[in-house]
Amino acid sequence: MREYETTVIIQPEISDEAVQEFCGRLDSIVETDGGIRLMYDDQGRRRMAYEIENFQKGRYLMLHFLDDGGAVPTLERALRLDDSVLRFLTVQVANDVPDIEARKLEASEEVRIREQKAAERAAREAEQAAERAAREEQEAAEQAAAAAKAAEAAAAAAPEEETAQDEASPAPGAEEDGSEPADETAGKEG
Repeated sequence: MREYETTVIIQPEISDEAVQEFCGRLDSIVETDGGIRLMYDDQGRRRMAYEIENFQKGRYLMLHFLDDGGAVPTLERALRLDDSVLRFLTVQVANDVPDIEARKLEASEEVRIREQKAAERAAREAEQAAERAAREEQEAAEQAAAAAKAAEAAAAAAPEEETAQDEASPAPGAEEDGSEPADETAGKEG
């Protein structure tokens, strides 16, 4: 048996359930023609080098399987007819796989390692998000404290400015030269 790898780029907006159904269809094609599925490598949504059918991103899936070569044309025909498939490519990875059971175990170990790394990455991202949120909360608290301190300083300065203005401004009705206003009725006669 030979080992093959089929890389498929599907439309990015397809749901996870639809992707699982798509993978199930590919599995049935490979198994119907006497092949053995080893694993799927879902690489997620990534930006493509160029736009395909008005899509700038695509979801990348890699199917690894063992076969004598009979499943490849059937698989590629099914991919060609599927509207959700943007591009696909099948390559032969190994010309002869002598120990099929050993290759199956190796593939299952690769899957386990990938899942473990994905879980570690998710935990690390969650931890970083929590740290970012705590940092943003701390910065917001510091900004609120600074704003409150500035408002308090402005409130304390406001009464001092009023008393300073009161001392600088003349009394109502007083002349600016300091003399008392002349009595307007004194100069008029009767």
